Amino acid sequence: MRIAAAAAVLAVLLLGCQPADPSGAPAAAAAEPSAPGGSGKALRPALLVTTLDGTAYDLAAHRGNWVLVNFWATWCNPCLKEMPELSALAAMREDIEVVGLAYEDIEPAEMKAFLLKHPVTYPIAILDTANPPADFDEPRGLPMTWLIAPDGRVERKMMGPVTAAEIEEMIAASSAGSAGAAPDGAGAG
Repeated sequence: MRIAAAAAVLAVLLLGCQPADPSGAPAAAAAEPSAPGGSGKALRPALLVTTLDGTAYDLAAHRGNWVLVNFWATWCNPCLKEMPELSALAAMREDIEVVGLAYEDIEPAEMKAFLLKHPVTYPIAILDTANPPADFDEPRGLPMTWLIAPDGRVERKMMGPVTAAEIEEMIAASSAGSAGAAPDGAGAG
């Protein structure tokens, strides 16, 4: 009985935070590679949001860099745990950018106050949870992070907190795989 209880607690911790009104659908795998047609979402997703400082953030304008599109919420403890990692990664690597998408109903003033206590080096936008970005799966749990390659394609989708080291390993593995791709792009996904 204790083993089953411990396994259940471990599963909850590994899945991260669930939204306040989860649909009951199973959570995604921790680091599933994206595949054309896998979720029905765009292979090269579009994202245009307004950040807290009033700046337009257009994902397409950041081609040439790796971009982490991170869905999170202020009430999500695993999200809060990964924020310093993502912030440090964005600050350390010129080729990696992060955009935080707050997936919750919160007023901008409340979010700004929250960020004074939990500062990050990357832009934050508050999403309308009733109308999330069309080219991204609606999060079934938080945090959920999409790794977008420099060419704009989805490299990976990750459920649960990630570390800077894990992201760097994924980028290195992808870059190593790309180096061995056929010149005509036949190996590209």
